[in-house]
Amino acid sequence: MTSSQTNNPESLSSTKGVDRKLPSGIWVLGFVSLFMDVSSELVHSLLPIFMTTVLGASMVTVGIIEGVAEGIAATTKVFSGALSDYFRKRKILVVTGYAIGALTKPVFPLATSIGWVFGARFVDRIGKGIRGAPRDALIADIAPPPLRGAAYGLRQALDSVGAFVGPLLAVVFMILFANDIKSVLWIAVIPAFIAVFLLIVALREPESTENTTHSRNHLTLKDAKRLPLGYWFVVILGAVFTLARFSEAFLILRAQDVGLAIGYVPAIMIVMNIVYSLFSYPAGVAADRLSARKLLVFGLGLLIVADVILAMAVSPSLAFVGVAFWGLHMAFTQGLLSKLVADTAPSELLGTAFGVFNLVSGGVLLLASVIAGSLWSIYGASATFIAGASFAALAALGLLFYRPMIELQDIGGDA
Repeated sequence: MTSSQTNNPESLSSTKGVDRKLPSGIWVLGFVSLFMDVSSELVHSLLPIFMTTVLGASMVTVGIIEGVAEGIAATTKVFSGALSDYFRKRKILVVTGYAIGALTKPVFPLATSIGWVFGARFVDRIGKGIRGAPRDALIADIAPPPLRGAAYGLRQALDSVGAFVGPLLAVVFMILFANDIKSVLWIAVIPAFIAVFLLIVALREPESTENTTHSRNHLTLKDAKRLPLGYWFVVILGAVFTLARFSEAFLILRAQDVGLAIGYVPAIMIVMNIVYSLFSYPAGVAADRLSARKLLVFGLGLLIVADVILAMAVSPSLAFVGVAFWGLHMAFTQGLLSKLVADTAPSELLGTAFGVFNLVSGGVLLLASVIAGSLWSIYGASATFIAGASFAALAALGLLFYRPMIELQDIGGDA
């Protein structure tokens, strides 16, 4: 029996009597994400510029580093997710992943070559991979099924608050430190360790209600066969979305390309994540009540608009408009896809389900980032974003005209 059965139209109509207050554990995980994202996005908002201007990396190199980093994170999520299902203990893996991420932060300001940056990004993404699937499964464990969309939306909203506070701090400290990127990167160490401390002392993992012996029988490849068809359709959807949305490093590079001063380039991520943060929770609530198909098509439409604007941009102001639409697209799709994974996977395999979902998406992100970097180097920046818009348009057409055997209303509202 899959958890999707708890989210059919009948159960959705009965949510009026459900306590709409989210459990405290969701808030803890949200604030942990906030602090870690302050740290990570402070680094990431400066890293593409650091790699290209200080360390002399090419656009293709940036694409490969970003793609490989996210790919290794996705691969690690499969194993950490399966282990969290096997032991029915998710917090220890979440703490380990965040701690690894925190320990890599001092390496970036110490870097003297691309090899240092690549190594730090590699290990940092391993940490992300270790924590990602268990954390997403833990949210499903903690939140009542009728509130899962809101729970994922809230965590994503707080995560996005950190994602715009980080670049904002980068801008402020770039001004204070006279564009000394290495000095600014040291600031990122502080919030990373705050996140780990908060996670250790404030998060209480719910007791498993399943028989321990039974749950420990699941750590084989055969488990993939137990994941239903509706789940695999969601995996395919996630892969198509990722192919249309390459690394955000190219948003930063596009802003610099159209004339934004280096000290203000992190403002691109501020704008994107303000929009992402403001709309993530409302979009999550909508995902509990409205058609998944319509919300996904709407999200793809927003991505097409973002890509077209960024392709045509000739000034920083147009780049800011483009990344605002990019953030809006993320708000309406990322929490929804997480909810669909949780709704279509068996409860005892939630960690594995999120791990496989992220493995596929991460592999596609590697491909998308390499393609984006190659197109930029050969044909220019506009070609990169036109390609993204084309992939998004194909995905939207597929959702509009293809009626799968497992309809989206069965996994996310009336279609």
